Amino acid sequence: MTLRQGREFLSIPGPTNIPDEVLNAMHRPAIEIYSGDLLGVTERLLNDLRTVFRTTGRTYIYAANGHGAWEAAISNVLSKHDKVLVLESGRFAVGWGEMAGVQGCEFEILKSTPRRAVDPAAVEARLREDIAGEIKAIMVVQIDTASGIVNDIPAIRNAIDAAGHPALFMVDGMASIGCMQFEMDAWGIDVAIVGSQKGLMSPPGLGLVAAGPKAVEAHKTAGLRTHYWDWTAREGSVHYEKYCGTPPEHLLFALCKSMDMLFEEGLENAWERHRLLAGAVHAAVAVWGREGAMELNIQEPSERAASVSPVLLGDGIDPAELLKWCSEQCGVVVGSGIGDMGHNAIRIAHMGYANAPMLLGTLSVLEMGFQALGVPHGKGGAQAAIDYLADAIK
Repeated sequence: MTLRQGREFLSIPGPTNIPDEVLNAMHRPAIEIYSGDLLGVTERLLNDLRTVFRTTGRTYIYAANGHGAWEAAISNVLSKHDKVLVLESGRFAVGWGEMAGVQGCEFEILKSTPRRAVDPAAVEARLREDIAGEIKAIMVVQIDTASGIVNDIPAIRNAIDAAGHPALFMVDGMASIGCMQFEMDAWGIDVAIVGSQKGLMSPPGLGLVAAGPKAVEAHKTAGLRTHYWDWTAREGSVHYEKYCGTPPEHLLFALCKSMDMLFEEGLENAWERHRLLAGAVHAAVAVWGREGAMELNIQEPSERAASVSPVLLGDGIDPAELLKWCSEQCGVVVGSGIGDMGHNAIRIAHMGYANAPMLLGTLSVLEMGFQALGVPHGKGGAQAAIDYLADAIK
């Protein structure tokens, strides 16, 4: 006998929970792709994306995941042998840089300690050394989904400006857009990317890219352009050219509905909801860690992500056994650690379509799992999360 009969709680950092309204929006026949309603859908979404990215620049929709959006960004603004400076803060910026390397660019990693955000002073110092201007682009993630770090994007932009460096500023907003403040134009971001399946509450399958004026100018001489990713090709007058073929219709219908829901809530309200849910997780882990068996990966509170909280488990605690217990006994699916933390961490997601009952249920099941499996922990973590949220929304 288990307690899992009922709705499964998906608490992983992507794909995230898809609202019923979004699922229902896809439950319709395919429609004609050359004229009619779908043209309005595309125009509406390209404009909605400008609102989400907070930009007046150009936006593009790809039938792709986030890695596809990475490749689209690289191929449209860079050429073979261009040098890219990758700002390490976990796993994913490095992965983006490695992809540029596969496409023929050179990439240099500006190292960071595994549990701290990018140091803007180190960025400025490295750029000041680049007197010849060899670095053509700077890559960083706002939130690293593996480590749970949030980087200070405005501070990094200020460091680039202080160094007087002309490199393109490319920011991955996969785990942040829709979950925390993101200001593409105000922060001087030249290229930004996001996927549909995290803060935007839609199914996986859409890679979304925004390009500012500096990126559009660089695109004119980019040598890595290929027809599928090419921004120029997607500016064609025929509708299907905007997708380089058949549009992913039902994913577009889903994204329209999720955008409706996000805008009805209000972007700023969504950011605040994520901040509060993250704070509840942090409060719970602080109590659980009093026995010394676990702690948040990110120790500096200002550098903790609003969308995902990796938790390091002590020696002798098997995260796979804990996650299996939560799933099989209670129907709660919590994220596993990845990369260097694959063997000793879990990741509690609180992004996208998530509210207080869903999060508190997840935290309560984790605490049940600790007790059932004999994992040393301070008791009362779930109660600490309740207390935090109750105080926050008085």
